[in-house]
Amino acid sequence: MKLVKDTDINKQKNKISDKEAEDAFKTILAWMGEDPNREGLLETPKRVVKAFKEYFKGYNEDPNQILDKTFGDVDGYDDMVIQKNISVQSHCEHHMAPIIGKAHVAYIPKDRVVGLSKLARVVEVFSKRLQTQERLTMQIANTLMESLNAKGVAVTIDSTHQCMTMRGIKKEQATTVTNYYLGQFKDDLSYQNRYLRFISISKE
Repeated sequence: MKLVKDTDINKQKNKISDKEAEDAFKTILAWMGEDPNREGLLETPKRVVKAFKEYFKGYNEDPNQILDKTFGDVDGYDDMVIQKNISVQSHCEHHMAPIIGKAHVAYIPKDRVVGLSKLARVVEVFSKRLQTQERLTMQIANTLMESLNAKGVAVTIDSTHQCMTMRGIKKEQATTVTNYYLGQFKDDLSYQNRYLRFISISKE
């Protein structure tokens, strides 16, 4: 799967100033029927721009760099490494509504392992972009597989889409689950089954 070219995104983004973005939000406020010049809204466009920088900071980060540093002193460990319950906060690209959920990530190292926090950071980078859940799941898996030269990778995301819960069909309890397997997780069902069993174990 072709990854997003961050350099191209940043070039396009840098053509738009914060002031231009704030003016755009003022226009949206007026379109909504609000008065962007009333006291309570005077600073709102600036705050929204600041918030959007946080929501979408993943466009400024390279997930491959996060995985640059690995460790080889693992005494031959060659079974799966699983990190469960990684929080996901993203936004859908269709309505820009929040996607809230959890990700579970596993990989089977070949020669080297990566620091545990790096797995969560890769999830964070791709989450902080406009997304579909299917693409988000695949981007995380493909990046881990390629950057770590892993024997296999599995990624599961279970999330709620507020474009379904707050608008449209308004099914508040609906969640969406996506899975993506590479390498041994795809080729050997015993690895898939073990992985799925591990991530289903509830915390005591």
